[in-house]
Amino acid sequence: MKRITIISLVLMGMLSPALAQERDLQFWRPNDKRGVNTFESSKLDTVEYDGLRVRIGGANTLQFQALDASNSGAVDIFDIGPNFNLATSNLDLDVQLYPGLRMHLRTYLSSRHHSQPYVKGGYMQVDRLDFIQPGFMSSLMDNVTIKVGHMQINYGDNHFRRSDNGQALYNPFVGNYIMDSFTTEVGAEVYYQSNGFIGMLGMTNGKLNQNVVQPAEGAPQTKPSIVAKLGFDDQVSDDLRFRITGSIYHTGESGRTYLYGGDRAGSRYYNILTENSSEFRIPRYDPGFNNELTAVMLNTFVKFQGLEFYGVFENSSGKAAAETERRSFNQYGAELLYRIGASENFYLGGRYNLVSGETNTGHDVDISRFNLGGGWFLTKNVLAKAEFVTQSYDGFPITSVFDEGKFSGFMLEAIISF
Repeated sequence: MKRITIISLVLMGMLSPALAQERDLQFWRPNDKRGVNTFESSKLDTVEYDGLRVRIGGANTLQFQALDASNSGAVDIFDIGPNFNLATSNLDLDVQLYPGLRMHLRTYLSSRHHSQPYVKGGYMQVDRLDFIQPGFMSSLMDNVTIKVGHMQINYGDNHFRRSDNGQALYNPFVGNYIMDSFTTEVGAEVYYQSNGFIGMLGMTNGKLNQNVVQPAEGAPQTKPSIVAKLGFDDQVSDDLRFRITGSIYHTGESGRTYLYGGDRAGSRYYNILTENSSEFRIPRYDPGFNNELTAVMLNTFVKFQGLEFYGVFENSSGKAAAETERRSFNQYGAELLYRIGASENFYLGGRYNLVSGETNTGHDVDISRFNLGGGWFLTKNVLAKAEFVTQSYDGFPITSVFDEGKFSGFMLEAIISF
């Protein structure tokens, strides 16, 4: 029944004349190539409101994987070979409810963690207060945006360039970062944007799975989490764009934090360094801070004509519920791309990603990855990628599956997003 309902909705969207004409919404990030290198939604009001509009979109992605993996042999892992991975698919419902009032809902139709469709999350975005009174506080709302929902939080800039299940068109490479910061929590975020300045302050309930059951007496309590961002983003000239941001995510106490373990879509590199198919997030790494987590991320983005640089520095510290001392991990990332041609339909580039820190067993470890690849936008809705990737693990004990762990090889990925 779920599949029939979803197919019916998609067919209705394809057959609707209204949707076949103008499909852009107000203050919205396009799902196609136009959304590449878009971060927070702009305050430019470029779409005229002409009544309630429902936009049905989505994304479908498929990879061919040819990777080899190995470790010390003390812990068994899958013997893998070249073949296709599970195709992943998203369904997006975006609704223009009123001038400056929009809803977004994303459903994972196919993902590694669930065999059936399920809702990732959604939010309501407020850019105008005309639903109170036409023109109400319009001068303030020229700069302010409010988001409320069970949604992906705006911590750092990596999530604007990551693959989100079927939506992999914004990511120039196949995989996400090793410490992949992603979580969907119930909360609200308030933005202020003016002359390139960006400020955001938000609060969530710190939970991925929602419930009202209180933790047992003596167990860690779940307290609200704070997320904030400051930055500057400006098109300095026709040739040069510059962006720099700093973000923080903090939770004082929690039975479990999901900042690095909240993605239910899993890794884009399948069955690496494991013999358990339920360990779908490997080869990403979660440092296991289940209590008193504080994470800070600094990002830079510079684009001069076709040359593009994106940088990451992240420090994350905390402890598990049973730990008495805080420990920390650092993450570094650098991407250098060159987008070719006036329409930038082709690109080539590389990414380096390093994670280092102390595990809960007291081991100082390092995980490093290098990607080299490129892509071709066949149309604004279709992207083909190819990459070489290599990743290695150092410092893990012999009891760990990551002891002397490494993998390398080639990936092909095709994305349709609309």
